[in-house]
Amino acid sequence: MYTLTGLKLKNPTILAAGVLGTTGASLCRVAREGGAGAVVTKSIGPAPKAGHPNPSMFELECGFLNAMGLPNPSYLGFLQELETAKKGSDVPVIASIFGGSPDEFKEVAEGLLPGKPDAFELNVSCPHAEGYGAAIGSNPCLVEAVTAAVKDVVNVPVWVKLTPNVSDITCIGNAAESGGADAVVAINTVKGMAIDIESGYPILGNRSGGLSGKAIKPIAVKCIYDLYTALEIPVIGVGGVSSWQDAVEMIMAGAAAVQIGSAVYDRLDIFSEISIGIEAFLKRKGYSDIKGLIGLSHEMV
Repeated sequence: MYTLTGLKLKNPTILAAGVLGTTGASLCRVAREGGAGAVVTKSIGPAPKAGHPNPSMFELECGFLNAMGLPNPSYLGFLQELETAKKGSDVPVIASIFGGSPDEFKEVAEGLLPGKPDAFELNVSCPHAEGYGAAIGSNPCLVEAVTAAVKDVVNVPVWVKLTPNVSDITCIGNAAESGGADAVVAINTVKGMAIDIESGYPILGNRSGGLSGKAIKPIAVKCIYDLYTALEIPVIGVGGVSSWQDAVEMIMAGAAAVQIGSAVYDRLDIFSEISIGIEAFLKRKGYSDIKGLIGLSHEMV
């Protein structure tokens, strides 16, 4: 058993937001069959949102481009799914939420409280939803205000998911910490684009989107490394993890746990595979748990 911001996880792997988190049943499946230590829902907002037109996802040789546009049924429409996930899962269920202002974040958090999420993850980092996500997350004052607004109305841990599409991610991390965040999650997708050379048209319906998968892992590792030095609160790593070696690298950079997203498209049991690999590595290196690995690379300088 592993403790993260007061939550009990059976292992340090977590389903990332937006992947198999649309329904309570899919969240339960990831927990039961996939072996995830915790699961994060699809990002939920104050009102129903259709998202961007298709194509909204495109596979590259190095990962995925997506521009979903935060489609969701609103917190009122998602409440039953959250309740289903809580009833059918034996791992922590974290509600990912978004809004266009501190008041909207507060409204969504309060609206989901009857579903009894174990924690909230604040999406201030989506790069392809105008007025939301990174539009909030690139402004330190707004990040602090949003975090504080949610902390005022909930009594469970609050994680803040950060965007890499800024000049200094530690500035944003410090703002989240000042607002009362219990942890930060680094990182969300990196801005990207693909063009069909035969027609000349951008491939995604929204023209640009967010790059995820193996290509962004080095970016994520650097962000985690910098945040670990700058913050007192835990850093949860995400971005390009597809093996236990990737997870260990992030942990050595400073991650207290790792989220997995794109790799789930290849195999659902990736969480079990990675947690078993981490355990074997710890045993081989003589560590009793991952605490000895967290931030280890900082000691090598």
